[in-house]
Amino acid sequence: MKRWTLWLPFALLSLIAGVVIYGLVQPKDPFIHSKVIGQKLPVFNLPSATNGGEGLSNTDFADGKPRLLNIFASWCIPCRAEAPNLDALAKSGIEIHGIALRDKPEDVADFLAKYGNPFRQIGADSDMRIQLALGSTGVPETYVIGGDGTILYQHIGDIRADDVPKLIAKVQAAK
Repeated sequence: MKRWTLWLPFALLSLIAGVVIYGLVQPKDPFIHSKVIGQKLPVFNLPSATNGGEGLSNTDFADGKPRLLNIFASWCIPCRAEAPNLDALAKSGIEIHGIALRDKPEDVADFLAKYGNPFRQIGADSDMRIQLALGSTGVPETYVIGGDGTILYQHIGDIRADDVPKLIAKVQAAK
């Protein structure tokens, strides 16, 4: 009986190592398949994220023109990193709307003054209700929205230079 108890820790360690190795060698799907893809934007009407700016509502996305919806925050470091790429998208003719999360109007204004403002409209989602309704996992996150308000694509994380052509193509394909 005593001999068996000596082997028990080794057997448990081997089992744990086997599970870890199995998890490492299994092929993984690199894409997160969002449940909101193919659905209409949730109903919302957000106040402006900046003093004197224009708010944002789901009806702003139902005019027949596809565009991007970017969720960001002034306190988000990856949002700063993606700012030049959002500017490149805007300069290529892609319309971008924003939702600022848990931000003060003066902080959003400072962020836009420092990193640029590629947004046509920015709504303030102070309680993260719309972020959660969109199934967003964090900031930044960008959605391609069809001209009828349907969510067509979700880009998780910051937009990098090599993502710009892909997002342009996704918006153009939605026309």
